[in-house]
Amino acid sequence: MAKDTWLAGERDVDMFILLPRMSTRDIFSKVLEVVKALVGESWVEAYAEHPYLQGVIEGYRIDFVPCFEIERADEAGSSVDRTPLHTFYVKRRLDQHAKNEVRLLKRFMRGTETYGAEIRVGGFSGYLCELLTLHYKSFLDVLKAFADWKERKLIDSENYYTGRKQEVEKVFKEPLIVVDPVDKGRNVASALRKKSLDTFIVASRMFLQKPSDKYFYPPERQAFTPKRIAEIFKSRGSTLVFVKFGKVNTVPDVLWGQLYKSQRSLRKRLQTHDFRVIRDAVWSNEQDLNVFLFEVANRVLPHIRKHSGPPIEKREDCEKFLQKHVKSTYTLSGPRIENGRWIVETRRKYTDVTALLADTLEKGGRQAGVADLISQTVTENLQILTNAEILDSYKNNKELARLITEYLIGKPRWL
Repeated sequence: MAKDTWLAGERDVDMFILLPRMSTRDIFSKVLEVVKALVGESWVEAYAEHPYLQGVIEGYRIDFVPCFEIERADEAGSSVDRTPLHTFYVKRRLDQHAKNEVRLLKRFMRGTETYGAEIRVGGFSGYLCELLTLHYKSFLDVLKAFADWKERKLIDSENYYTGRKQEVEKVFKEPLIVVDPVDKGRNVASALRKKSLDTFIVASRMFLQKPSDKYFYPPERQAFTPKRIAEIFKSRGSTLVFVKFGKVNTVPDVLWGQLYKSQRSLRKRLQTHDFRVIRDAVWSNEQDLNVFLFEVANRVLPHIRKHSGPPIEKREDCEKFLQKHVKSTYTLSGPRIENGRWIVETRRKYTDVTALLADTLEKGGRQAGVADLISQTVTENLQILTNAEILDSYKNNKELARLITEYLIGKPRWL
């Protein structure tokens, strides 16, 4: 709002409360008490580098962020303190034409689902959009630059690293490096996930070849009927496993970080036990419903599992392998020599994917790498459903129906 580059319809506002630099951090809690009185009951307290408060006022979700007022980035105690400097930098450089170009870029990214630095998206931040527009001068020139993507891109508008390109590429490891004009030690694009970057590159190429307003406003998709969903499940021949659970008491950015960490851990858990994960997804309404989706090639595996041991050249490893398997109750066949190494066939502990997930999550799943807040709440209203078992929830939740429909179509709406 301060930079006059927001998109129509946005309902999220960041309000930075600048406090004297000589203050101690104790002042943050006092400020937030004032904010709580202002917001009323609809607030959630959270912590990043500083504590902050998220409230809802007249339909707007507002993050109230106390920070120290500084003049230079090297005075910052955290990245939060530095953010107002970004606003001052951009406001001095954007004219009305540039503001409109920024809005075009943001809307294009919104339509291609690459806009937003929040953890849920992992896309281009508003500040990054503004810097790209300032550097390339127009929306179309930004697209042309990314459509011609090679391996890495460096943008250093303040020439901090002039003549030292090799040095900057050693300091920053990301494929897109946009040196922060107010802090030469920071890459503004560091939070950009590779998927978002790749999507933007491809969408830029396709738009330039054949422009369409679908890239800005992709058509809404109607959710499939329950009957159609059941038919699709059957035709795929795979097993879709839905792990549903209830509310996690935290703000969205923390929630999504915890969900993604848990998703990776559960995916690895399935793969470790030989379930082939075709694809997976995670969804949350950020209130009272969270869902992990894992599509596996087979719900049930054979009891028998072939396990390769060490090559016979590794004498000590072979001795350990034999000690473990010769008299084990899990050994079904072997050990024997095959192609120069010990082989054994063992009995699987888990043959059903739902049993594995239920056992893993029975006490929260911390031992399997499930994130703390998810571990504390995943047992609340936990359901593990496969294929058509999700249809009751599908019928009663439009957002969940849309998620499953989008997953099954598997193609961007702008394509």
